[in-house]
Amino acid sequence: MNQPLKRYLPGIDGLRAISVLAVIAYHLDLKWAQGGLLGVGVFFVLSGYLITDQLLMEWKVNHYVSIWNFWMRRFRRLLPAMLCMLILVAMWLLTTDLERLLSLKGDFISSIFYVNNWYLIFHEVSYFESYGPASPIGHLWSLSIEEQFYVVWPILVLIGLKFAPRRGKLVLLILGLAVLSALAMALMYVPGTDPSRVYYGTDTRSFAILIGAALAVMWPSWKLGENISPGARTALDLVGALGVLFIIIMFHRMNEYDDALYQFGFLLLSLVTALIIAVLVHPASRLGKVLGCRPLIWLGKRSYSLYIWHYPVIILMQPDASTEGLGFTPILMRLLIIVLLSIFSFEFIEEPIRRGQFRSKWRALLQNERFKPLIGLSVTLLAFFVAQSWISDAAKEQPSDARPVSTVSTPFGELPKTGDDDQSSYSDGNTLLVEDDEQNISKEDLIDTSNSGEGITMIGDSITLDVDSTMKKLLPGIVVDGEVGRQMSRAQEVVDELRAKGQLGDRIIIELGSNGVFNKSKLRTLLEHLHDKRVYLVTTRVPRAWQDTVNDALRDAADDHPNVSIIDWYEASESKSGLFTQDGVHLTPEGARYYASMLVEHLESNA
Repeated sequence: MNQPLKRYLPGIDGLRAISVLAVIAYHLDLKWAQGGLLGVGVFFVLSGYLITDQLLMEWKVNHYVSIWNFWMRRFRRLLPAMLCMLILVAMWLLTTDLERLLSLKGDFISSIFYVNNWYLIFHEVSYFESYGPASPIGHLWSLSIEEQFYVVWPILVLIGLKFAPRRGKLVLLILGLAVLSALAMALMYVPGTDPSRVYYGTDTRSFAILIGAALAVMWPSWKLGENISPGARTALDLVGALGVLFIIIMFHRMNEYDDALYQFGFLLLSLVTALIIAVLVHPASRLGKVLGCRPLIWLGKRSYSLYIWHYPVIILMQPDASTEGLGFTPILMRLLIIVLLSIFSFEFIEEPIRRGQFRSKWRALLQNERFKPLIGLSVTLLAFFVAQSWISDAAKEQPSDARPVSTVSTPFGELPKTGDDDQSSYSDGNTLLVEDDEQNISKEDLIDTSNSGEGITMIGDSITLDVDSTMKKLLPGIVVDGEVGRQMSRAQEVVDELRAKGQLGDRIIIELGSNGVFNKSKLRTLLEHLHDKRVYLVTTRVPRAWQDTVNDALRDAADDHPNVSIIDWYEASESKSGLFTQDGVHLTPEGARYYASMLVEHLESNA
């Protein structure tokens, strides 16, 4: 009697490698991988297929499934590496940033119990929109979804096999659940808003896992044979190759704020990934051998380790936000550390525990004289990085040296000159501080700004609050309405309130978008209501993925409305990191004066 045999699937490891590389590139904020977050969606489909394939094979061979043994295998495979990473991250924060560690205690606890995604949902923590240092364990939400699946799915499979033993009925049941999940994502997502709720939710992401599971029922790897016609083999490879090309294009072209991604994009990705898997698991597939090349296999086998370690390395090596992207050397350094930690985790923690050889492995290592210098080197490097972190923090707290200055007035329509080194300094109000040897501006150049702010209204978020006092000094009579965390979705409400109070001027500056994307149609509706006003939309500079999406939407809206123009803060602040505080968004006093002068210059030239 022929028993099904488990085969190694090299092409699957190749697909894992491509997916984890996309995720890492996305978290490194590489522009060509703005859709790299979709790699997690590929992993979900892979998990659904491989786990269900394994369960069905066990049922076929033994006529039962040991749920307890399945759970223990999953925990031994996943938990040790994650715990090791959590311990190391906690130790790092304990020595470098205790306050930050205490603020993340909920994240740590929820991650250990694999409910991190629901913790983030209930605490309204955005995956995309946040300022200051990100959580170094913010990527563990996806592991929570997978582990929740591993706990529940074998029970549901056994129930399904009992009550729907025919494959057709079981597939329909699974696909029915997948449809409900996909509909939940599409219906719960509000276009133009933060998608974190549907991005994190087990209910809204499980369709990817279920599509993989349905494929395992229809196309079990252990039932497939090599004997197919040459034409069928070519068709198989062609479908798989086109599928791989398609998801790579999605990695490049899509981004987390594409409305289509949540309406049907993630579903489409899952279906295409299922087609690729169907090709790669077939023993006749040549594509499986191509993706099963040695470099991709090496990366694919360590994909879990790479995923676990990459995010804390990226975040902890750049604790403060920056307005500029990483250069080649910093990226290379991060990748090197990620790979080294992943190798250590895979070779000395994950594999020994999975194979029951942890004690013997470490006993042999500790008795090996060649291993002892590596321990010393590791401790030395750890001490070095901790000391470097302390020194950096201490340097940030030191006030900069005072420089001799003299004050002169500057015309309000003239933008203060600031070089790339951001070395110029500004005084309060409308006086520019310059070095003593610079030439003074003559009194004849000054502009009388008495009541020049009458009829001008500025609406914005915390950036507007940063420049509030400066704008009122430069433009006496201007109405400034700023609020921390304000979104574009509230702009219409603010306009209506100001109109009712008689404070809505004929010239309106709107500075919104720093806190995330917005619904384009709502902005267009707002601008149509302001058709009789002169409106200025200010672009944003934030070290976040939504920056370009927001700025593109603002420019498109300005192009479509003749009474609307753009004030390009993004371009004006290029390579001027000294204007920003450590979060890379809010303004220093110098930055506030520079920003306000830019606004006034534009108002003067576009009156």
